[in-house]
Amino acid sequence: MHTVNLLKHLVEGHEALAYAMIFAGIIFEGEFIIICTGILAYLGALDVYSVFVFILCGGVGKTFLGYYIGTVINKNWKETKFVKYLERRVSYVMPHFEARPFWSIFLSKFILGVNHIVIIFSGFKRIPLKTYLKAEFISTVIWAPLLLSLGYFFGYTALNVSREIWRFSLIVLLLVIGFIIFDKLAGWLFELFETFYDNNK
Repeated sequence: MHTVNLLKHLVEGHEALAYAMIFAGIIFEGEFIIICTGILAYLGALDVYSVFVFILCGGVGKTFLGYYIGTVINKNWKETKFVKYLERRVSYVMPHFEARPFWSIFLSKFILGVNHIVIIFSGFKRIPLKTYLKAEFISTVIWAPLLLSLGYFFGYTALNVSREIWRFSLIVLLLVIGFIIFDKLAGWLFELFETFYDNNK
């Protein structure tokens, strides 16, 4: 029977690769990478301070890369179907994006599957860089520790149920599914609030 110590030793043996994957993972995904990183940090496989530095660096990389991609799309593919879809998607979730760009960018960080699109859209709409960077920086400083703490909690909870690696992984999976459901519900409530706000404006 394999315990979580197997996972811990595996990550410890490839620590540099793990940090590189965290950095790249934050750029291309985000939420699940940080949660998994928090779990590994709780198990002692990774140093929590080093982890936080790589998460922030990945966040900064995503912030600048996404904005740049948006400006390139604006310049070269403004009328394509993908861009029209992007505009519709952001306008649906963030109907006040252009009127309140700071809050739209800030809140998008906490809605699964929305932040990457909003980041690109910010560059596409050429939102002032100062407003964009301020919203991204403040939201990242709040978002990263929250998800890291959530990973810690998931690791703590799963470890108290079982040290056997498959049961531990199953408990973590169930907790992550619960998190996704909660986040989707919160996103739906936000959209409902925005619609209600528009109708009563």
